[in-house]
Order: sequence, then structure tokens, then C-alpha cells
Amino acid sequence: MSLKTIAILQSNYIPWKGYFDIIAKSDVFVIYDEVQYTKNDWRNRNLIQTKNGLQWLTIAVRQESLDQAIYQTEVFKTNWAKKHIGTLQANYGKAPYFADYKDRIFKLYKEASTNLSEINSVFIKEICEILEINTEIIDSRSLNLTGNKQERLVQACKQLNADIYLSGPAAKSYIDEDAFTKHQIKVDWMNYSDYKHYNQLHSPFEHGVSILDLIFNEGPNAKKYLKSYK
Repeated sequence: MSLKTIAILQSNYIPWKGYFDIIAKSDVFVIYDEVQYTKNDWRNRNLIQTKNGLQWLTIAVRQESLDQAIYQTEVFKTNWAKKHIGTLQANYGKAPYFADYKDRIFKLYKEASTNLSEINSVFIKEICEILEINTEIIDSRSLNLTGNKQERLVQACKQLNADIYLSGPAAKSYIDEDAFTKHQIKVDWMNYSDYKHYNQLHSPFEHGVSILDLIFNEGPNAKKYLKSYK
């Protein structure tokens, strides 16, 4: 019998390839946007590669209070989508597969919500389809989690009958593996090293950019540059 793997992450805006690798390596992926919105983080921005180096694509949002959750975060300026379309067009217009995917991506911008969590979720799910990632994606709020951060993670894994909890390496500083072991759940850590280079439009090569860079440059071959590809 195969083991069931669960991953739980906050949503990011057009995340990098490692984020989609974690999704692809999981049976169920939980978007955990009940936690505090953190300013100047990946929730509302990401990097693209340009001829002048790295550039941020940022969604301006309202932060009404320090304890505001990600799912409570609303867009501040309504013209962000039009600006991001223009920036992507300007920097990826000559990429080999830009014409093949731009309408599909730009449609998401044109129909975008005013809620950050909803925006991120829509982009993540559409990009998973492009990459042929079939993992089930759910919202953590559907699980009605309680307790502290650690207890909520364990509780989510138990509710979803997880055998393995797959986490990003940054969580090693606060995850108590024993809390999972007590419930017969093994903690695995995602390894982000040794990704293959692909045909990036601009140099020097950068791994830590939005997945859109990989899609526009490699098209249907993009998934072959994920570690989860078999």
C-alpha cells in the first residue's frame, strides 16, 4: 500500500519551481493562509529575470493590523494586474513559448479577485494544470484547525490520514518531529539543491525566480526541470 504524503504551505504569488515540486511530491497540498500576513515576503510578490537583472512583481495590499491573516488581505491598488501583464510582455515577449501560454496566464490577471489569497490560489492551480500536476489542493480553513502552529500542522495531517508530512527546509528551525512521530507520521524535508539549468532568456542564470520564467522559456518541457518529474 502506498504511503500518503501531505504538504502544508502558505500561498505565494506566482511561486518558484521549488514550490510546485513540493505540491507535485504530495498527495494532498494544503494552502495554509490562516496564518499572519508577513510584509515584504513571497505572499504578494515574486521575482522575474530581465535583461537588467532580477525584478520584483509586487501586488500592493492593505495591511490593516499586524495580526491580519493572509486570507484577510485585500489588494490596495486595482491597476496591479495591468502593470504585471505589461511587465511580463516586455520581458518575456521574445521567450520561445511566451505566445503559447500568455493568453492562459493573462486571463487570470484580467479576472483576478481583490483578495490576495484567492489570487494566489487561482494562479497556483492553473500553473499546476500547465505542469500536469494532479495533486489535490485544499484550503486549510476547511479542516477547522485549532491550537498552536505545531498542533495545527499535526491536526491537519491526522485529519488527512497522512503517513508523511513533507516540509520545506526553512521549517527545521521550529518543527518538532517528535510531535508527528507520536501519531505515526514521518517528517520528510524537501531538498532544493541541484536543480538543472534550463534555457533562460537572460543571463546570468537564476534559479529563484517565478515559475513563469520556466514556463515561458521551456513550455511543455518545463515539468522536466522539476525534481518530481519521472
